[in-house]
Amino acid sequence: MGETVVELRDVSKVYPPTTRGGSPVVAIDSVDLEVEAGDVYGIIGYSGAGKSTLVRLINALERSTAGSIVVHGQEIAGLPERNLRSMRLGIGMIFQQFNLLNSRTVAGNIAYPLEVAGRSKEERRERVEELLQFVGLADKAKAYPDQLSGGQKQRVGIARALATSPDILLADEATSALDPETTHEVLALLQRVNREFGVTIIVITHEMDVIQTIATKVAVMDRGRVIERGDVFDVFSNPQTAAAARFVGTVVKGVPNEHELAVLRERHPGRIVTLSFRDTEVDQAAVFAEFTREGVGFQVIYGGINEIQGRPFGHLTLALTADATSVDAALARVRTLTTVTEAR
Repeated sequence: MGETVVELRDVSKVYPPTTRGGSPVVAIDSVDLEVEAGDVYGIIGYSGAGKSTLVRLINALERSTAGSIVVHGQEIAGLPERNLRSMRLGIGMIFQQFNLLNSRTVAGNIAYPLEVAGRSKEERRERVEELLQFVGLADKAKAYPDQLSGGQKQRVGIARALATSPDILLADEATSALDPETTHEVLALLQRVNREFGVTIIVITHEMDVIQTIATKVAVMDRGRVIERGDVFDVFSNPQTAAAARFVGTVVKGVPNEHELAVLRERHPGRIVTLSFRDTEVDQAAVFAEFTREGVGFQVIYGGINEIQGRPFGHLTLALTADATSVDAALARVRTLTTVTEAR
């Protein structure tokens, strides 16, 4: 276990009713969360789940209604604003819509937090040059935001967030406004920030691809609550909640439902079985060799295998064609290698 840098205990955020006689709006409901130094911690949930509110509580841009929020051992709930300013210097933030100052150049945007922090002109110049090199925008120092692509704007946003050398970086839907190729580039840059600078990153997103690409741990939010949390591979290779299963389903198909199964039966003769693969503990080639050994024909008709941090998981649904004795013999051996579910 590493050092805990962010800890939430029974944290809630309740807004007043939006209409006369209405009910209060519970945005965050009794959330517990621990983020360790060096984590890339993903917080995933659909729109309205409370993700963005949660991240704004961590840097006290919003105040919690109840509970404890501890950052680097300091309780920040109820901390006076003057004390929060120094705390926020250690927390960088990047946004979905970049939030750059259009009246400032790229260099000026990156320098802005350093000006607020009272750094000297020479310190600002050196730090801006260093960060422009790091994010690959050394040739854009004098450009203005409206002259940049979306990916370039987000690189400026990342450089600005790193200006004061924070050890925590909050990324709120940082890739949602970007195309897939640019998203990949920005995620690779965030991985470098984590790896080379040792910055702990909390990623807020509704995109499963983001989580499986860079996160080490994940919390799944639904209606203001954290309903599942843990190692990314464990949560998404074996989801315990419907919400987590829905996210997994956006990148890899699971077991066919009743309607899908009926369609598959119409299209494919033979016995239909689903094989479950999790991590390198299952050799897929060895599984398929058992069918070949018994003379059983097989065709993959549904599902897929995905990877998180180089570890495979997923389900493959097969149509098996051979006599019942051969199929039974092959399945008996396959069951010693992996989980087999036979369609009824």
